[in-house]
Amino acid sequence: MEREITPDLVERLTMELDADPRHRLLQNAVTRNQVDQVALDHQLARSIDRTMSHQLDDWAATNQKQTGRCWMFAGLNLLRVGAARRLGVKELELSQSYPLFWDKLEKANHWLESVLATADRDVDDRTVAHLLSAPTEDGGQWNMFLALVAKHGLVPQSAMPETVSSSSTRQLNRDLATVLRQAARDLRGAAADGADAAALAQAKADVLEVVHRMLCLHLGTPPTSFTWQWRDSDKTFHRDGELTPQEFARRYVTVPLEEYVCLVHDPRASSPYGRTFTVEHLGNVVGAPPVVYLNVEMDVLKRLAMEAIVGRDGGEGDQAEPGEPVWFGCDVEPMREAENGYWDAALFDYDALYGSTTTMTKADRLHHHATAMTHAMLLTGVDVVDGPDGPTARRWRVENSWGTDKADKGFWTMNDSWFGEYVFEIAVRRDALPADLRAALDQEPLVLPAWDPMGALARQG
Repeated sequence: MEREITPDLVERLTMELDADPRHRLLQNAVTRNQVDQVALDHQLARSIDRTMSHQLDDWAATNQKQTGRCWMFAGLNLLRVGAARRLGVKELELSQSYPLFWDKLEKANHWLESVLATADRDVDDRTVAHLLSAPTEDGGQWNMFLALVAKHGLVPQSAMPETVSSSSTRQLNRDLATVLRQAARDLRGAAADGADAAALAQAKADVLEVVHRMLCLHLGTPPTSFTWQWRDSDKTFHRDGELTPQEFARRYVTVPLEEYVCLVHDPRASSPYGRTFTVEHLGNVVGAPPVVYLNVEMDVLKRLAMEAIVGRDGGEGDQAEPGEPVWFGCDVEPMREAENGYWDAALFDYDALYGSTTTMTKADRLHHHATAMTHAMLLTGVDVVDGPDGPTARRWRVENSWGTDKADKGFWTMNDSWFGEYVFEIAVRRDALPADLRAALDQEPLVLPAWDPMGALARQG
């Protein structure tokens, strides 16, 4: 059995390719074009229809620019819908740099606490190595967004506008990582030398002082209060006077954030459906409720997302519930055509191009590091059709946070096949769940290791 690549092997492989008349044609195409242009199923792409039976959005998409703030943008985009209605305006953008500031500071503190908690382990321990690999990246989860809003509130974008660093965080993250990794070395060394809890706490506080200074330089100092006044769509002037960020959030967040729960679809055999999970060392605000997921089957995830967007008509003795957008997390890269903003699970036929056979399931891809949550967005529409088992979704409308120059002015179209393969998580109201799943939320969560792919969205840079 050959164990190395020999000249004979290369010659045989080359001769086999040369004997295939399709090879030269494909080689000419791929050497002169991006491979996705060659592998794209143009007939399928042309068949994708943007129209939806239920569409909520009548606002402009936002732009996270060169950052990993997708989870934050998706959360703020959800909240701005109700806030704009309460203010009587069509367009409203909440400050994204404000929660970014607090997330970085809180995340640094959370990370340093994890460093101290693992200080007795070797630096090459897998958990320690995982922590050191990404001290304070931009990513996050729905529960982390809730923790920021609950503690720090919100402000309109005019109260804390974007800066160069909030729109492009690479250098800020680089410098924060340098400071924090050095702090990890010093804290671990002090702990090894027998420093007491008070000394370690003071050393940590000194590091946070530096982190706070860096964030103020890059992002500006977050306001403790601001004067809020505006004109509504009828040009009527309003003034609320001086508000704190917490007061602004209490006044203009119109949805019960404390009622939202996270559902995931994790088909690995090690993750049973109907169980809650958390990920070790995942979070940003120390003292906030932990990041907890409830694992459900895909048809449950789809149905609850569809029902949230559609809402419910008020019948006899029943109150109508208007539809609302749905925050979700996915693996955004596979089967994506960016210019027109399409996703479909069969959009590219790589197997026909390469002569390969792809048989990996969603569970296989999770196990073998071929997929993970990489992006969060907002579902703002769904195309519902009647089937033998009741209404089902055949495609979805998505508010992305990549600007307005692609797709339908920043709103993308997702065929339902893609939802099943690449969507992992949604946030919905607890009372939308059937009774058995509501009861399941009260379980003690199983703890996944810090590097598990179910925590990957929080590690995006």
